Amino acid sequence: MKIVIPGGTGQVEGILRRAWSTRGHEVVVLSRHPEQLEEGVRHQVWDGRTIGPWAEEIDGADVVVNLAGRSVSCRYTDANLRQMMDSRVESTRVVGEAIARATDPPKTWLQMSTATIYAHRFDAPNDEATGIIGGSEPDTPAYWEFSTRIAKSWEAEQTAAATPHTRKVALRSAMVMSPDRGGVLDVLLTMARLGLGGPVAGGEQFVSWIHERDFVRACDLLIERADISGPVNMAAPGALPQRDLMRALRTEAGMPIGLPATAWMAEIGAWVMRTDTELLLKSRRVAPGRLLEAGFEFALPEWKAAARDLVARTRRRRNQSHRARPARTMEG
Repeated sequence: MKIVIPGGTGQVEGILRRAWSTRGHEVVVLSRHPEQLEEGVRHQVWDGRTIGPWAEEIDGADVVVNLAGRSVSCRYTDANLRQMMDSRVESTRVVGEAIARATDPPKTWLQMSTATIYAHRFDAPNDEATGIIGGSEPDTPAYWEFSTRIAKSWEAEQTAAATPHTRKVALRSAMVMSPDRGGVLDVLLTMARLGLGGPVAGGEQFVSWIHERDFVRACDLLIERADISGPVNMAAPGALPQRDLMRALRTEAGMPIGLPATAWMAEIGAWVMRTDTELLLKSRRVAPGRLLEAGFEFALPEWKAAARDLVARTRRRRNQSHRARPARTMEG
């Protein structure tokens, strides 16, 4: 297949690029600043807002997987929230325009979304049929509502696109766990190894996640299944409280201690790391209803086994990196 990935240079994008290029698919990345990626992956420059020569790559492609959008790993200032909104909505709009103009439009458009679209809740999981879309929930910061509004606007832009010959799927993704540097697991594992991976604000808030292998396999299924369209939860069935997720990660990291943190302590830590506490404190309890209905079988549905695999692979990567470094001499 020919697969075009707008915004294809981040962590999740890398997972898909590697998987698909290794199988021999033609992978084209659209990005503002082209960089050296995997062998066989091509680049086209785009600005994420206007039609340009890059649109020719979409004409005749089999699949478009739009992952473009400003990273959520930042302080949730008014300016950053606006950039999150604009980068997602504008890139989705222009991808829709390119598909609509194509003489030979792609059959499938997978559009990144987020599990943050669902309400902050503890009582029951959110699936696609019965889940509660979030908004201004009681006892939550007012700006959390803007994150939900971003997700709804993101999906609405794809829905509004006039692409009658292209099937559209919105990927309501949970945290994608991989051993890549800079990813969410890298941050959590660093905290665990430092003894800081204890419960945050009690640790009862749910964390939804998906192993990278299952994320790729789920995308493959959604490309193959012409009968599936609309929102799909990209999450393992084993969502669990934050305290239990970190306990399992500490066990695999060999760290028996996990210091707890209050909400205000988490706020200080988030400020130091230039990120936001919503990523830690919002309870995202998501169930993969449509994937399970489609017969998808998760390779790693439970966190303990997933954590064991991911930590072991992280160790191997680090050991290989150390062995690859040139030995220092007295002169050097």
